[in-house]
Amino acid sequence: MKQAGTGLLRKDFSKVSSKIQRFISDHLTSSRAKGLVIGLSGGLDSAVALQLCANAVGTGKISALILPTTSTPDGDVSDAISHASSLGVKYQIINIDPLVESYSKALPAADDKTRGNLTARIRMSILYYLAASWNSLVIGTSDKSEIWIGYFTKYGDGGSDLMPLADLYKTQVRELAKHLAVPRGIIEKKSSPHLWPGQLAEEELGMDYNTMDPILCCLIDKKMKPQQAAKKLRISLKKVKKVESIVKASTHKRNMPPTARTT
Repeated sequence: MKQAGTGLLRKDFSKVSSKIQRFISDHLTSSRAKGLVIGLSGGLDSAVALQLCANAVGTGKISALILPTTSTPDGDVSDAISHASSLGVKYQIINIDPLVESYSKALPAADDKTRGNLTARIRMSILYYLAASWNSLVIGTSDKSEIWIGYFTKYGDGGSDLMPLADLYKTQVRELAKHLAVPRGIIEKKSSPHLWPGQLAEEELGMDYNTMDPILCCLIDKKMKPQQAAKKLRISLKKVKKVESIVKASTHKRNMPPTARTT
């Protein structure tokens, strides 16, 4: 049986890809930067972002950085290498375990989430360090689902100069990946930032994206009340309110820090 709400997320992905590619090209031109830097994880979002960048500005202006730790599956690294190579994009692998360990030795012990956020911020620092060296822009790879539920690290993978996927929900990014002929193994891979061993996005969130994305669309795009969304999607009000609470709790991640007024 077709899931209620699927039609809400339908798009013409030929037009979508053209618009995003023009967005990337226009911003690179207007910034007068020489190229683009992207962190390539071997997962869905960064693979789609890489493909769009390659289509937009050509592979010669792109530098892909693969930044694994011991928590990164070998398959993700090989997928990242294979995808970059197939497109003709130059890539560099930097194992960041020594950096993470250096921080950890100087700091008190922390739980997986805190240490994982540190890892994400170290990656962001490397991306910006090299982007500054090469006069390049950092490409963000977060999608609309992750942004609205706050499933990203503040000043980590949330830090970028351009966000080409920020208006597409995770399930839409997956459909765009099919349109762009991203390798099937990457498209079908379960979403995870792999900031610690065994981490899976949908398990951590307690809901799959096929359920969450239509709820987000109703609440964010259609401005529906939770009761209206539940009725429209034929799901429990409890699930809708769970998503609503996650969106509200992560508001600080989407806003600039509050500023003290002195006048």
